[in-house]
Amino acid sequence: MSTTIYDIAERADVSTATVSRVFNDESGVSEDTRQHVLDAAAALNYRPHASAQNLARQHTNQIAVVAPVVANYFYMHVMRGIQHALADRDMDLMVHAPANPQDRIHEQPDPESLNTYMARALQPGRNDGILLLSMPLTDEWANRLAETSRAVVLVDGEHPRFESFAVDSREGGYKATQHLIDRGYERIGHITVEYDPPPARYRREGYEQALRDDNRAVRDTLIAASDERPFAFSEKGGYRAMKALLGREPQPDAVFAASDMQAMGAMQAVHENGLRVPEDLAIVGFDDLELSRCAGLTTLRQPARTMGARATRTLLRRIEADGAPPVSSTVFSPELVVRRTCGGRPESEAASPGFVLRDQ
Repeated sequence: MSTTIYDIAERADVSTATVSRVFNDESGVSEDTRQHVLDAAAALNYRPHASAQNLARQHTNQIAVVAPVVANYFYMHVMRGIQHALADRDMDLMVHAPANPQDRIHEQPDPESLNTYMARALQPGRNDGILLLSMPLTDEWANRLAETSRAVVLVDGEHPRFESFAVDSREGGYKATQHLIDRGYERIGHITVEYDPPPARYRREGYEQALRDDNRAVRDTLIAASDERPFAFSEKGGYRAMKALLGREPQPDAVFAASDMQAMGAMQAVHENGLRVPEDLAIVGFDDLELSRCAGLTTLRQPARTMGARATRTLLRRIEADGAPPVSSTVFSPELVVRRTCGGRPESEAASPGFVLRDQ
């Protein structure tokens, strides 16, 4: 039969409350009494349970991640960064992500489902801090998060009340479009997503601004999105959107896709239509996945793993800090990586100097 604090209290002739204060390293216990309790525990070969200690101190040694989905290349890279930052820490990771039917894993989850997982992450005693991935915060959720004593950090999102790490999607959309303009393309199209999440919206804004700065009109006929609500910029969504663009007049001679996976699907659609990339139609993506390098895709590189790792380290610092540290926003400037899908030489790996951090 295992030893309990009641056994230790009886042997040391103190109350169980005193034994608890000693094991939780709380004040209000003299050094003589503290040593007497520890000696009694040693004589009974007692070792305090780590989970019990954490609960008594209101610490769980867990952090929560809330994400729209994890079956996505971008989020997989963010999760790698999170795991790397936790590798040498005594912290467990709990992931809250809605599960869609397996034949619809790329669809945008129901907002009510996301609310459910947010509520679970906020339950008392579940975690010491929360990482929110690509989660646009309503005023209601921002207020609920701020009212808790837990640390909160956003990844691929921003809010003035919380620490955040994100890439400048508007700048990325501008860079991609400007690159195509500089290469002489005239009818530059854009592939986005139907439900308009902030990253996609900002990338479209950058695309449109680059056209306007070159005195070009923004033409709705050159912009397409999947009509089936693909989640997180899916390959299937890019395929369907490119099929729509190729069925219009005039056809684009270049396309900026809001993600690499969409760009992959777009390339398939181009080939099926008997056209060549880049000879007949140039394509630029956004992400720089491993698959993109194999495909020779020109793209905007965003540091998903770096964002995940830095956000996690920041969260850990906020968990351990006394008081509430100042809130800041770290924005990464995306890097244009030129490859063959826009006519660039395969060996031309970068057209810009790399990531630039802007702490706001």
